[in-house]
Amino acid sequence: MILRLLNWQGIAGVAVSIALLGLLVAQAIDARHWHKSSDRFEQLYTNGQLALANTTAAYRAATDTARAEDRANSARIAAEQHTINERTEHDFETRLADARATAARLSERLRASPAAADPGSGGTAPVPGLSAAPRSAPQAAGDNRLPDDRLPDSAALIATEQAIQLDELIVWVRKQAAVDPNKAPEPVHP
Repeated sequence: MILRLLNWQGIAGVAVSIALLGLLVAQAIDARHWHKSSDRFEQLYTNGQLALANTTAAYRAATDTARAEDRANSARIAAEQHTINERTEHDFETRLADARATAARLSERLRASPAAADPGSGGTAPVPGLSAAPRSAPQAAGDNRLPDDRLPDSAALIATEQAIQLDELIVWVRKQAAVDPNKAPEPVHP
């Protein structure tokens, strides 16, 4: 009955209104879908940014820790090398001083021995010569790498000093090579 009251324009208006209402409902559903999708994408984006921030913070913390460990390791290695240097230098100086003292004693004994044993000096009273026991000093000095009478005193001393220097250099190189730069630091127990 209502249709009789309406003319073709009224029917067309109602049809357009129904179509527009359908489009409005479809648009509302579409808007709700995109709003939910937008919320989901925003949540994913926020989670991704949070994960990136956490990863960046973890890498920075790991980098800082590695730098601190590297500094500690470098300090440990420097301390070990400094200790090796000091010990080697001390040992070198000690051995050199011993060799020089031995060379000085040997030189004095060798100089004193021919003069004391020379019975043919003009009108002076004869001086008794040294016994064979003090002559064993050059052989004992030979144990410290001092050659007996083949080289002059200064050349023998220089050769001995160079031998000691080379020995200490070998010891120093071996000890320096034994320092492990990749060794894990010792845990400190309080």
